[in-house]
Amino acid sequence: MAEIVSLRMARKQKARREKERAAEENRIRHGRTKAERQANEAIGQREEAAHEAHRREPPRPDGER
Repeated sequence: MAEIVSLRMARKQKARREKERAAEENRIRHGRTKAERQANEAIGQREEAAHEAHRREPPRPDGER
């Protein structure tokens, strides 16, 4: 004899599996690791510091140029 299956539950489980599969694809396609984010942040900070080090005059306190 076959196992009794609730079709509503089966549809929900299938939808969950499909959502998880799509989420995994998006993580692979768009995601970056924490190390990659931290490395990019460090590079940006170094570049900004180098740029600021070459100013001719110090920045004014009111924020204008």
